[in-house]
Amino acid sequence: MDLLNTLVEKGLRRELPTREEALAVLATSDDELLDVVAAAGKVRRQWFGRRVKLNYLVNLKSGLCPEDCSYCSQRLGSKAEILKYTWLKPEEASQAAAAGVAGGAKRVCLVASGRGPTDRDVDRVGRTIAAIKEQNEGVEVCACLGLLSDGQAERLRDAGADAYNHNLNTSEATYGQITKTHTYADRVDTVQKAHAAGLSACSGLIAGMGESDEDLVDVVYSLRELDPDSVPVNFLIPFEGTPLAKEWNLTPQRALRILAMVRFVCPDVEVRLAGGREVHLRTMQPLALHLVNSIFLGDYLTSEGQAGQADLDMIADAGFEVEGAGTQTLPSHRSDLAEAEAAGGGCGSHAAAGGGSVCGSGAGTATGAQAPAAGCGSACGGCSGHAEPAAEPAPARGGAGEVRSDLVAVRRRGAGTDLAPNA
Repeated sequence: MDLLNTLVEKGLRRELPTREEALAVLATSDDELLDVVAAAGKVRRQWFGRRVKLNYLVNLKSGLCPEDCSYCSQRLGSKAEILKYTWLKPEEASQAAAAGVAGGAKRVCLVASGRGPTDRDVDRVGRTIAAIKEQNEGVEVCACLGLLSDGQAERLRDAGADAYNHNLNTSEATYGQITKTHTYADRVDTVQKAHAAGLSACSGLIAGMGESDEDLVDVVYSLRELDPDSVPVNFLIPFEGTPLAKEWNLTPQRALRILAMVRFVCPDVEVRLAGGREVHLRTMQPLALHLVNSIFLGDYLTSEGQAGQADLDMIADAGFEVEGAGTQTLPSHRSDLAEAEAAGGGCGSHAAAGGGSVCGSGAGTATGAQAPAAGCGSACGGCSGHAEPAAEPAPARGGAGEVRSDLVAVRRRGAGTDLAPNA
């Protein structure tokens, strides 16, 4: 297929596909799906081999968010039966993080619901980062706290944070249909603040909110221009009690095509399979490992993932390996640049790292993560991870229209509960 051969060649050169080519990937038929996966897999292996990075979420503060993000179980007015609690103590968060690290996680993602942190919150998270790093040598820590004010990214960096997550979620053209209490430009500004402070920027999207193919391509091209080091791809899980509760419109095949498109547009970036994978990919999850090089281990923010051991077995059975703590995740051309930027306390432009056409070298700073509000976490599935309201589980519809009511489960364990986390 000429399209796929062209996309592989461009991916191996870190060259940006045309928008028409990206749209064509989403338009391929199910008969062509394995060809699409195989082609994108060549690009993935070129830059990341067969390694899979494991990440682990710690939900520092759950629910009670003043923002109105339609996808989010923690939103203002949400009726979803989720856990609600205020800030975990640093020692509690460190204990929760240790479970993920013991399961092989290289990165711990600290997430707090809300529009954005106060300066007191930043101090609190700084103490939590210190506690985690004291107990877990070499672990990466990513913060996801919502919209950042001036100077807060620098303070998080100085406290030991390695990265900051804030997703764009959807295209600029449709963002106002999803959220009214903050803007797309607010999200762009926060990612740029993190980048300029020398933090590794993490920003991604949520698919399945009723968007068009054009919207998906728009947001992925915006992400490439924004130049994060990691791009989490979430698939909406419609929580009962949220405005998007009826948006069951993804199939496993559609989800794989979206992941392939992201890989072609962002060839040398950590593409992370995040919230919603168990619900929407189901038994086809192993195929996604040929497209992504990073996943979350165990539970998400307000929803339960599959057992951590099942994730490890899936990785091994598919012929991949868990990325070790001492292994560099990003290709050297990106890692060297990121280290130089962090040392200089600013991002500058990634264009120097390979010709200005990379999802990670292309546009330098530009306009345009995941949040229960302005800022939930990198793998909540748009704060719509996998949900099972206390009484009746939400019906999940597969590609053939069948109802699967057994697919979703609200998180009832882990940090913020008396039950051990699922790592």
